Amino acid sequence: MYNILLITLGSVLVALAYNLFLIPHLILSSGLSGIAIMLGIITPLNTGVLNFLLNLPLLILGYLKLGRRFISFTILSVVVISVSLYIIPVYGVSSEPILSSLFGGVISGIGIGIIFRASGSSGGFDIIAMLLAKKRDFPLGTLLSVMNAIVVIVSGFRFGWDAALYTLISIYAAGKVIDTIHSNHIKLTLMIVTKKGDEVKERLLANLYRGITVMDGEGAYSGERSKVLMTVITRYQLTDVKAMIKEVDPQAFVNITETTEVMGMFHKE
Repeated sequence: MYNILLITLGSVLVALAYNLFLIPHLILSSGLSGIAIMLGIITPLNTGVLNFLLNLPLLILGYLKLGRRFISFTILSVVVISVSLYIIPVYGVSSEPILSSLFGGVISGIGIGIIFRASGSSGGFDIIAMLLAKKRDFPLGTLLSVMNAIVVIVSGFRFGWDAALYTLISIYAAGKVIDTIHSNHIKLTLMIVTKKGDEVKERLLANLYRGITVMDGEGAYSGERSKVLMTVITRYQLTDVKAMIKEVDPQAFVNITETTEVMGMFHKE
C-alpha cells in the first residue's frame, strides 16, 4: 500500500509538471511521454489519452517479458499520469520558457524519482530499453540517451530549435533530480543462504527483473545442505527484496554488500 501511494503521488507530480510548465511553452519531456506531449499539441487529442495509448502495447509486452511486480507498478503509474494529464488543465504558471523548462524538469524528476523508489517506472522508453537490453548487448543508458536525442531533434524540427534547447534543459534537470532521489546507479550484491532455495528463487524471479545464480552449499559446522542464491540489484529494490525473502524463509541468511562495478549483462535475465 505504501508503494502504491508513493507511485500515485509521483505520477500526479509528473502530470503537474507537464501541464503547468512544459506543455504551455511547447517543451517536451523525455521518453514516450515527450512524444505524447508533441502529438497532443499538434492534434486535437488529449495528451493523457495519447500517453495511455502509446504505452498500452509496451505495458502488455512488458507484463509478459519483464518482472510482474515491476510492470504492475508501472501500469499504475501510466494510468495515474494519463488520467491526471486529462483532468489537470493546461495553464502556464510562468511566462518565461527557461524557468518553465527548469522547474518542469525538476518537478517531473522528483515525481519519476519517487516512482522509481517505489519499484516502478513511468513507462515508455524505460520498457523499450529494458526489452532491447534483454535481447541485445547494449547498455540501458546508451539506449535511453539515443531515444531521448530523437525526441529533442524532432522537437527542433517541429517547434523550432529554441524549443528543442528548452526540452534539453528540462530532460537534463529531470535526469539530475532522478539520480539524486532513487540512487539507481548504486548496485548491491546479495548472497542468500536458504533451505528453501527453489521457493526463494521462484518468488524473486516472478517479481524482480534480475538474474539469479544458484549454488549448492553446506554448513561447515552442521553439515546441513542448503542453497546459495547470488544476485545483483539496485539500492531502491532492496526493501522489496528483503520483504520477499523474509516472507518465504524468515530463517534465511542474507549477506548484502555494495558493488563497485558490474560487467556483463546486468539487466539480462
